[in-house]
Amino acid sequence: MNTPSAAPSLVYAYAATPPAPALEHLLPALTGVAGSPVTLLALTDPGRGPAAALAVSDVPRSEWDEAALKARFEDLDWLEETARAHHRVIEELAAHTTVLPLRLATLYADRAGALAALRRHGQALATGLARLSGHTEYGVKLYVRPAAAPDPSGGAAPRPSAAGASASRPGAGRAYLQARRAQQHARDDHYAQARTAAERIAALAAPHAADHVRHPAQSGPLTASGAGENVLNDAYLVPDAEAEAFREAVHTAVRGLPGIRLELTGPWAPYSFAAPLPPPTAAAP
Repeated sequence: MNTPSAAPSLVYAYAATPPAPALEHLLPALTGVAGSPVTLLALTDPGRGPAAALAVSDVPRSEWDEAALKARFEDLDWLEETARAHHRVIEELAAHTTVLPLRLATLYADRAGALAALRRHGQALATGLARLSGHTEYGVKLYVRPAAAPDPSGGAAPRPSAAGASASRPGAGRAYLQARRAQQHARDDHYAQARTAAERIAALAAPHAADHVRHPAQSGPLTASGAGENVLNDAYLVPDAEAEAFREAVHTAVRGLPGIRLELTGPWAPYSFAAPLPPPTAAAP
């Protein structure tokens, strides 16, 4: 990436879009990563008219080359701020036109390199944009609610006797075991409800979507405290005309299943359905 004649800046690409006039009023007020202005780079084929454009920003090479990014990608505060700026640009664009999101830190050595990428992959980008036009992404997550813990009053812990031996209330151990079995039965029932909900969503909601992606279930910090166990993490590409029917079908699918919690999000830019460009020569790690 670094050469003696390298320009002082790199080109950061956020997304591919049609070179739409609808963006002309938006771009002057739009800022991206590191507070940099966002512009469009476009190629026009005289025989076919506009095909695709890249939404880009110029960023300082010294802060965005491979050496700098290797360190910066270890800085979680910087990474979160950059990801938010990247996402904000894509969401602003998506509110006005079709977008094909690119991965975080897609970088080119200069504008000539970005235009060369458009030349090489313009047809694939145009095909992807045509597929995504008039569609948005919705997220569907299912959580299994925790089963109630055994009531401590039903099986109190043994208390030391005056002589040091343990003593317990008669029948307390049996009550505790019964409570544990009830908890396990409730847990099994919640998982069964989650399976039922997933089957209903596939039957009722999926027909309103053009495509579907199953992501790995989330765990740890990605799952909100107290939300329960995430057992379904799906994304649907939904035609705008079907959005209301899709949402209603998802809510209908989980009705009457108290052991689970639904999280329906969107509409989003179609991150899950945008095939990434091959890594550019000047891509960050």
